Amino acid sequence: MDKIAIRGGNRLSGRVRVGGAKNAALPLMCASLLTEGTLTLSNLPRLADITTLMRLLVQHGVEMNMDGDESCRAAGRQGLTIGMDATGVNNTTAPYDLVRKMRASVLVLGPLLARFGNARVSLPGGCAIGTRPVDLHLKGLQHLGAEIDLDQGYIVAKAPNGLQGGEVVFPFVSVGATENLMMAATLAKGTTRLVNAAREPEVTDLGECLIRMGAKISGLGTDTLEIEGVSGLHGAEHPVIPDRIETASLAMAAAVTRGEIDLIDARPDHLGSAIEAMEAAGINFSPIEGGLRVSCNELVGTDVMTEPYPGFPTDLQAQMMALLTTASGASMITESIFENRFMHVPELMRMGANINLHGRSAMVRGVERLTGAEVMATDLRASMSLVIAGLAAEGETLVNRVYHLDRGYERLEEKLSACGADITRIKEQS
Repeated sequence: MDKIAIRGGNRLSGRVRVGGAKNAALPLMCASLLTEGTLTLSNLPRLADITTLMRLLVQHGVEMNMDGDESCRAAGRQGLTIGMDATGVNNTTAPYDLVRKMRASVLVLGPLLARFGNARVSLPGGCAIGTRPVDLHLKGLQHLGAEIDLDQGYIVAKAPNGLQGGEVVFPFVSVGATENLMMAATLAKGTTRLVNAAREPEVTDLGECLIRMGAKISGLGTDTLEIEGVSGLHGAEHPVIPDRIETASLAMAAAVTRGEIDLIDARPDHLGSAIEAMEAAGINFSPIEGGLRVSCNELVGTDVMTEPYPGFPTDLQAQMMALLTTASGASMITESIFENRFMHVPELMRMGANINLHGRSAMVRGVERLTGAEVMATDLRASMSLVIAGLAAEGETLVNRVYHLDRGYERLEEKLSACGADITRIKEQS
């Protein structure tokens, strides 16, 4: 499998365009199942997870009309544009061999059940960073009148008389459950209230797309969503928001080299408290036309705790840890969202990082320099943390299992190389 080689020490400088948000694109693609009209999404990133979900939707019977990168650029657009027509959906089973590759595949459950009255979806796979159960999805759908059974690793859901509006109170914040329930509720009879709902920009982006399709949703951006069911939705066109996780990851990559880059299409209003944590660590942000300028002269230790949005994202915890390995002073990083999400720590320590784990917290004491080493990516965000560390390390860092990286970062080597990084992909020999 492919590897990435990084020779650290180069100061990053230049311009990078932030791609479309994977975590927004995936639920938006699933929303195509709710209508017989064509849902056209633009600014989609070209990523492995997008391809996996396209295959899943095609096997359900969705017709895809894809406008590739070159023609999009010629028309002045960024990313991919895909038209999805679910008129001919003839299969409501999401099979194990596709769902196991990506956790977000479970988001077809709500739309299929709402529109067709039945769905059979394999229990999902994805990154090995804890149990991440789908219980909230299932209990929420039961509150809307669905009959749920588990059969040989599959979720079997039925609503022969259609879903009914109701109140769902989430015991803790779940982005996926909020998205699944919001999509399902658009076609339910009556009004649905989702209490303690996720407030992430990706959830709001999905809600705004559903509204364009004819849904009636209020409360976007708050912890209480109200959805008034309608008899049907229609097609629409919708651009995917820029990826806030990529934005912050690239900002940290520049900062760890004490560099300066312009992030085109970055949305600082989507970063929540992440921008405050990065500023506390010594990263400077200034608005520019069409984006954000990032620079850093010196990194200092700071404490971070992951929390639901607008708190510091769990999807940036590993990258922040890599950033702080070369900061002056000590930092405490606490992971409150997922268990088992410190698998990158031993790999960073192989590069000379000084990190001590205490349960769900990690004490990071900054070192003068990291040294290159051969390391192993364990999940998507951990892989980016190793790239960040490699940019700062003396000598060569070789990152294995970069298929994790390809699930969430589009053309990363190309973007970093354009800013002066010495980074190369080593292709697997066939």
